[in-house]
Amino acid sequence: MTSGIVRPKQGIILISGPVLSDYYFRRSVVLLAEHNEDGTFGVIINKPIQTMVSEVMTDFTGFDAPVYLGGPVKTDSIFFIHTMPDITGSMQILEGLFWGGDIQTVRELALLGKLREDVIRFFVGYSGWHPRQLDREISQNSWVLSHTTVNEVITTDPEKMWRDHLMSMGKEYAIWANSPADPAMN
Repeated sequence: MTSGIVRPKQGIILISGPVLSDYYFRRSVVLLAEHNEDGTFGVIINKPIQTMVSEVMTDFTGFDAPVYLGGPVKTDSIFFIHTMPDITGSMQILEGLFWGGDIQTVRELALLGKLREDVIRFFVGYSGWHPRQLDREISQNSWVLSHTTVNEVITTDPEKMWRDHLMSMGKEYAIWANSPADPAMN
């Protein structure tokens, strides 16, 4: 991890501040897959839902990886990140971490029993921002940015991810991490 100010870019995570209280982004960690002059998109990586991939994609029979809530955009679609560089059409987000690719290859790996839960995560929907929208939200303290690793994204317990990232960022953010989920309970 480098020191200094972290700017939004591909592979950076957004950690929601206490001012965000909506259903999708309250206590969320978002991995940015792309950030450019056309806007920003990524997926919330710490909100598993009570659904398995085999329940939403019937041709993934027997592959029982959890599905995560990726964000409020295109919630009728499934997206995925993974650590398999040989998946055709994938876009590298971080060194060793990829966005999307050929779903047929992923299906075949699942059916052959060659797909493991620790190399892939599936998401319903994604998170998106119009040009400069994310920059405005960052300036309003809605988000704090941090670096991450493939291991943190794929294997960290999602229930602890938001708090653990904030705690690792120092005293200023430990206050956020220790605040109650419902500020009215403070």
